[in-house]
Amino acid sequence: MKALVTGASSGIGRDIARELVSRGWEVILVARRVDKLKELKRELGKKAMCVRCDVSHQRECEKLHEVMQSQNIDLLVNCAGFGDCGRFTETSLETELDMINTNVTAVHILTKLFLQDFTARNKGYILNVASIAGFFSGPLMATYYATKNYVVSLSGAVYEELRRENSKVKISVLCPGPVDTEFNRVANVKFASKPLDSRTVASQAIDGLMAGKLYIIPSAKMKTLKFVKRLLPDKTITHFCYTFQKKKKD
Repeated sequence: MKALVTGASSGIGRDIARELVSRGWEVILVARRVDKLKELKRELGKKAMCVRCDVSHQRECEKLHEVMQSQNIDLLVNCAGFGDCGRFTETSLETELDMINTNVTAVHILTKLFLQDFTARNKGYILNVASIAGFFSGPLMATYYATKNYVVSLSGAVYEELRRENSKVKISVLCPGPVDTEFNRVANVKFASKPLDSRTVASQAIDGLMAGKLYIIPSAKMKTLKFVKRLLPDKTITHFCYTFQKKKKD
């Protein structure tokens, strides 16, 4: 079995690659930072290979898919992504467009292209990495939350299409809360609550995917947040989100 993992140079993507290799999978590690990929390959050994790709560019996503046609990929993990924090009027438009291209456009392109391959064979797995943020509006991280909303919504729609077709292809979306990765440093925020261990999240992600779950939410606290969203008005929830995000900047 062979998996393609984007965003494999750090964080959840790196630990998903480690977890897959520990379970006997071969992995193709994809990211922009070749030095980090080579470091991980040395750790993982013969079961890993590296491919440099900047998924924020449409053509590179398409070329990645073309190159992988000979590899008979069984699992696509869309993990590349990043966030940013600040008032929407003050954050960088250039950064936000790069975020949309990485968090949304790349996920859309790769999900569609590999899904077409998988459905033709009637087998395969897709794991899209989103966030618990994907169920909420996020003042002070408006663009990031919106990108993860897209990933959650797209994955849910595809899941239902596959279910109604009795397809053997499976799609899941990972929706963790805070995880101990370099995300906060890149987004220029601080943890507002105790983060989960990235390797634990990776293990639960693979377990949930193989069990056919649509939403994989690794902590009871985050599951509770998703449930509470059903009970309170959206404006109230968004008010709470603002307060939560403000703590990350203070």
